[in-house]
Amino acid sequence: MARPHAVVVPYPGAGNINPALQLAKLLHHHGVYITFVNTEHNHRVIPHGLSEHTTRTRARRHTEGAGAVRGRDGFRFEAIPHGLSEADRGKQDYGQSLSTTTRCAAPLRDLITRLNGTPGVPPVTCVMPTGLMSFPLGVARDLGIPTMVFWMRDLRERGFVPLKDESFLTNGYLTRRSSTGSPALGDISSFVRTTDPDDSEPSNCTKAGALILNTFEELDADVLAALRSEYTHVYTVGPLGSLLRHGTAADGDSIDSTGLSLWKQDAECLAWLDTQEPRSVVYINFGSHTVMTPEQLAEFAWGLAASGHHFLWSIRDDVIRSGGLPPAFMAETAARCRVTAWCPQEKVLRHPAVGCFLTPNGWNSTSESMAAGVPMVCWPGFADQVHQLQVRLRGVGVGVRLDAEVRREQVTMHVREAMGSEEIKASAARWKAEALAAICPVGSSYENLLSMVRTLCSSSPNPDA
Repeated sequence: MARPHAVVVPYPGAGNINPALQLAKLLHHHGVYITFVNTEHNHRVIPHGLSEHTTRTRARRHTEGAGAVRGRDGFRFEAIPHGLSEADRGKQDYGQSLSTTTRCAAPLRDLITRLNGTPGVPPVTCVMPTGLMSFPLGVARDLGIPTMVFWMRDLRERGFVPLKDESFLTNGYLTRRSSTGSPALGDISSFVRTTDPDDSEPSNCTKAGALILNTFEELDADVLAALRSEYTHVYTVGPLGSLLRHGTAADGDSIDSTGLSLWKQDAECLAWLDTQEPRSVVYINFGSHTVMTPEQLAEFAWGLAASGHHFLWSIRDDVIRSGGLPPAFMAETAARCRVTAWCPQEKVLRHPAVGCFLTPNGWNSTSESMAAGVPMVCWPGFADQVHQLQVRLRGVGVGVRLDAEVRREQVTMHVREAMGSEEIKASAARWKAEALAAICPVGSSYENLLSMVRTLCSSSPNPDA
């Protein structure tokens, strides 16, 4: 049987690229040939994560190796045009999905055709996009190639989407909750608020042969039961970072979970954490999309200062349109804070000095924090963030929520609560243990990964047939 070959196509945002790369590393570790497809724009801005052994043309660039897969056989990087104008090229928002859907299908089809004709490269046997990148499903269908989608949630099985008509956007439907306690649709990603049954990511995902989720069975049992009523194959393989480090170690070859960063990372912050007491540091990172006003930033700053704790604050250069942290704040907290533009978040959360995480609650951050057993102070903004907050905080008790209107007094109060509450810390520790059990041999995520690999192998052509 020929080696299976998966073409992984993540949505061009950091929140999709890195978990997709973690999944690709896991599959490669278990014998799957991987082609990882970035947009040309992102391929250019993350050269420090890639080996520069490249073949370049205007339409594509092939790079061998990244991080722990550098130099290993059967892991290649390719690029397709991003489909954005020069004015829009730097945008990292979900509006890009419209551009990729309409402009990237032909380049991906050409890439797969080229791969299938490249000596020494096994034929493509699976196309694996992330959510919000549904166009690869159509390409794969046209080429007769099986598909799997890497996604977080599907809402169709509960009748949430599509909306019946546009009046449902304003008639209160979005604020209703189901009898089972599910979050209101208004608390869930704005990108599923559609009236077109053929224009929603949940609808498009149902066209895939399998669904892959960065979660574990014990955490999302109710949602998984509903999904399995519609999907034949659902693979829970999370937390991915933990599975990379621990699950692969069980096979004698642990793989680092570091991803590709769209920003230069400050690794020296880890050395600063080494000088701090255990569980004494508040880590703050508002993610790759959140923007705020100078007033909001100041409220967070003075709230943190009043908490009395030491803190590590990762602030992107573009988190506000102008200005920065108040000079008086920097002077007052200089002895107990470190401010950096970007840092290796998963390593920071696993550091023993970190006691809580102030986060907007995107899925990757939530998953990484739970896997590390770190309590959260949450300020959700958009997309999956509000939904993750509703599920995680209400269901598992691992954090507290800030109001949308930032007030320094509440920031101080909730940071102190997350750092000091024995109940929250115990809950966080319990879910860390559950996550660890899932990714160890015979655990649900470990076994689901092996099952997924067996499925990929069974779809590979027999070269002797």
